[in-house]
Amino acid sequence: MNKIFSAVVGASVALVSCGTVQSLVQNTFPYTANVLISTGVPTNKEVSSTATASNVQTWFGGNNNAKIKDVRISEAKISVVSPSKGNLSALKSIKVYISSDGTSERLVASRSNISTNASNLNLDLENSGFLDAVVKSTGLTVRTVYELKNQTSSDMNIKVALNFNSVPAK
Repeated sequence: MNKIFSAVVGASVALVSCGTVQSLVQNTFPYTANVLISTGVPTNKEVSSTATASNVQTWFGGNNNAKIKDVRISEAKISVVSPSKGNLSALKSIKVYISSDGTSERLVASRSNISTNASNLNLDLENSGFLDAVVKSTGLTVRTVYELKNQTSSDMNIKVALNFNSVPAK
């Protein structure tokens, strides 16, 4: 019995150690933006909404000296915040771009031909390369371009959630 207990404790310590090393080696940090889709938005026409990042900037302070490198987009998701029990059936397509002061806009995620009644959806990640210069600069903005296939019956608030991965710089 003691051997089994010792083996379990040893395995647990090893797994926790690996998890700690993984979190030190690779950082994940989030950004969320809200997009308001009004009832008057026309169908079959691209509409753009821009939001300024605040939580990404608190991670790095808009500081090119931040001790990270190899920043990439790792996940992009949209979800309906309101109305409650709302769904994404009105959306036809969506594109998410990021930029910051002194950097050009980069497409990081998109989805076309959306056909779901779900309240959330994972977006397809674009091969946008390393985003170090964008994320480490000041004034990070996210521009969301969407197109509706059906008009909404009430205003809809969509949350765009982006996750970025990086590794520590030496």
